[in-house]
Amino acid sequence: MFDKKQHWESVYSHRKLTEVSWYEPIPETSLSIIKKFKLPKDASIIDIGGGDSLFVDYLLRLGYTNITVLDISAHAIGRAKERLGDKAESVNWAVSDVLNYNPSEQYDLWHDRATFHFFTESADQQQYLDRAHQCLNPGGYMVLSTFSVAGPSKCSGLSVQQYSETSLSNMFGAYFEKIKCINKLHATPLHVIQKFIYCSFRNKVLTVS
Repeated sequence: MFDKKQHWESVYSHRKLTEVSWYEPIPETSLSIIKKFKLPKDASIIDIGGGDSLFVDYLLRLGYTNITVLDISAHAIGRAKERLGDKAESVNWAVSDVLNYNPSEQYDLWHDRATFHFFTESADQQQYLDRAHQCLNPGGYMVLSTFSVAGPSKCSGLSVQQYSETSLSNMFGAYFEKIKCINKLHATPLHVIQKFIYCSFRNKVLTVS
């Protein structure tokens, strides 16, 4: 039986930050999207599958003070803490599969770059949607980045789900209002071009009938 946690612990144990295909020296697209939300500096932000990416570094530089980084790999989280040094104490760290994550608070922003497309089963996709909707404040924002329909069909030895603006909008439409989707090209450390789609959403306020 496939052990998801063991797989990602192995990935982060054998590859450096600059060797993983999703490495970004500057997370420009995510930051530009978030800037438009005009969130206060004390907004509660969670980075899903953040690993040891530099996204948290840039949020700290911008003055955000309530950041959570979640990843299934303890090794990835440990590397991020080591890199940040004393600054790591300003971040909330969570080692968990997002599908099983039960935080004690709700968030103003849910950021996911390249995690959601690893959930290829419909039950897992629905559980992710439920979790995101429950963990976000009503009216809270989501920035979701996945492989586009022209993107890779595998990553890190695993099959992935590819998405279009339409398929993402349809899948998330029950819980989220789409704001905007854009297509982006990402150059891996090996100079392979991967096609991503970034979609921003707002959490709906659902009423019980």
